[in-house]
Amino acid sequence: MLKVHLPYHESDHACLCVVCRQVLNLAYNVMCGGTRLEDIERFRHDGAYMNALNAKLIPDPTTAGDFTRHFTEADVIGLMDCINAVRSKLWRTRAASLLSPVAYIDVDGTSAPSYGEKKSGMDISYKGVWGYAPLIVSLANTKEVLYIVNRPGNASSHQGAAPWIDAAIGVVKPHAQRVCLRGDTDSSLTAHLDLPARSAQAGRWAKDVDFIFGMDCNDALRTRAEALDEANWQRLHRPVAPQKRQRRDNEKQRIVKARGYLKLALNFEDVAEFDYQPGKCERSYRVVALRKNISKAKGEQTLFDEIRYFFYITTRDDLTPAEVVFAAIKRCDQENVIEQLKNGVNALRVPLYDLISNWAYMVIASLAWNIKAWFALMMHRKNHRRQYIRMDFRTFLSHIILFPCRVVRHARSNTVRIIGYQPSLNRLLSAWATIERTGFT
Repeated sequence: MLKVHLPYHESDHACLCVVCRQVLNLAYNVMCGGTRLEDIERFRHDGAYMNALNAKLIPDPTTAGDFTRHFTEADVIGLMDCINAVRSKLWRTRAASLLSPVAYIDVDGTSAPSYGEKKSGMDISYKGVWGYAPLIVSLANTKEVLYIVNRPGNASSHQGAAPWIDAAIGVVKPHAQRVCLRGDTDSSLTAHLDLPARSAQAGRWAKDVDFIFGMDCNDALRTRAEALDEANWQRLHRPVAPQKRQRRDNEKQRIVKARGYLKLALNFEDVAEFDYQPGKCERSYRVVALRKNISKAKGEQTLFDEIRYFFYITTRDDLTPAEVVFAAIKRCDQENVIEQLKNGVNALRVPLYDLISNWAYMVIASLAWNIKAWFALMMHRKNHRRQYIRMDFRTFLSHIILFPCRVVRHARSNTVRIIGYQPSLNRLLSAWATIERTGFT
């Protein structure tokens, strides 16, 4: 990784090639199972790791941490743009089937707690947790992280999200037949759904893409839903997966019933639709209302039924009301991506001292998660691609990265000899053949 000269100097931070090597140093640390910056020290003394990288020396953890502290906000944005440039090249050849017929962009905020007391830019959330509040913009079709933005811990979920949603649209739209935005109630930024005709960006989202956003159950929407005729409501039937084995008795429910705790049980759900114009919009949109009938009980005593409403605003006219609800619910799969960023690649552990340096580390560590998705796209069979896209990061490490191998260094090349077998070997060889054939080396 450092073939230019030895030893490594602090002045090398200004060199572009060394910047790339430092980014890869941090990303490879995660890709090989490292959970913190200190694991770089272990890999520096691992002969197989160094031989596989054809490296004589890699920076130590303190130098790697100091590297992230040289980032500015423009540098982090530039790094994400570089990653997206590689992503676009890959999508043109390998992701056509996955991005059709609709590419879904999911948006959500999360928390990155920290026990540190001197981290610059941290703040306290409404839950009383100190740390940061990163914004995650991901592509549901391939589980890739398009943009990750670090913010103070008191930032709301939607704060500053609109420009990053616009940037994600610009990345995905050239490669997809149709793009659909999805988000929870905080992401329904009605001021950005459409803009007045006099604006230079008139109809920005509604004109360019589709969207399915949750809406707060305010008085206006609830009144409209309650005023609908009962004939307008249709029963919602959720798909039920077949049981492969007999289920055991629910011990938790037995205790709740025996001790007389309050129990909420869903009886049935109905859906309906109507047109609604938000106050900041120039036109009306389709709103799908989900009505849930929930029974309350304490022990053996049934109390009363409660009606709860959920609303979704959308431009998707090709879907039935039930399909709109199911498409909105699938956005919850982004929580699995966020969980992998937190506990799979440990991108949200904020190991550094300020907001920008931790932002840079988040982007670099999330690159390891994106590499997993790119590797899955290189597989020959479509079912293997989907399997490895949905695979969690730790399983991916055991299937693809942690192979028993012997790395032999020659004068001009390296030879990797696989000395053990496991069932995922054919996936590894299939992906490697595609990488060589397409030139992604």
